[in-house]
Amino acid sequence: MYGTPGGPAVHDPATLPSDDSVDAYTFCVELDGSQWFLQKGKMIAYYGSIEFDGIGHGRLDRLIRTSFHSPLHAGDWVVARGSGKMLLADRAFDVNSYDLEDGNLTIRSGNLLAFQPSLALKQSIVPGFLTLIGTGKFVAASNGPVVFMEPPIRVDPQALVGWADCPSPCHHYDHGYMTGVLGGLRALTGLGGASGEEHQFEFVGAGTVLLQSSETLMSEQVTGAVPPDAGVPGGGGHGGPGQQSGAPRLPGQLGDLQRRFGL
Repeated sequence: MYGTPGGPAVHDPATLPSDDSVDAYTFCVELDGSQWFLQKGKMIAYYGSIEFDGIGHGRLDRLIRTSFHSPLHAGDWVVARGSGKMLLADRAFDVNSYDLEDGNLTIRSGNLLAFQPSLALKQSIVPGFLTLIGTGKFVAASNGPVVFMEPPIRVDPQALVGWADCPSPCHHYDHGYMTGVLGGLRALTGLGGASGEEHQFEFVGAGTVLLQSSETLMSEQVTGAVPPDAGVPGGGGHGGPGQQSGAPRLPGQLGDLQRRFGL
């Protein structure tokens, strides 16, 4: 029974944490006349009096000028302001907060949920990534727990969440793998795509690399869109995030090759 020992916890404004995790999938931000930048679609509930303003509203021009410098993503973000407690989540993925202290961190745009205006958001030179600079707290989601690695290291691009205080990665291709049997099969049939065994991001120098414990990217979706399978992370069917259930069968020899080599 709810609220009884051993049953699910029932929260109210007094029991919710302040700027901390409620559970592995939900984070609570407390606004006390303060402001947070928030990616659209990531707020699931709130207590109190909180307003959400789109990027570019006149009364927030000063805040935008100092903290938001990514015009390509302006339509995906709002400013939350007021007083109360706001719950953030993202399709049942792991959600955690991180503190950046006079540093810089580049993160995949789909993984960043929210950040304090004391951090400045900039457009990364790496497509699909954003860079946070300064001191403050941000909230990010990942497909599984995040692990922190020290360069030099080569990383499967699909497992990469971001990197802090180190140079941007370069591409590394394993030509032995690409020119082997599977590489030749892929070139002949067009099946299989690229994998982490043949293509990696290579990090060198000092810093920290953030990896999610999965090779399945968190697929992004248009704000407000309903996933094909409600409740399935990423809305991709019962095969897991970003996957479609009931994948079409390929005819003839192509289908045999796909089944034989797992493509």
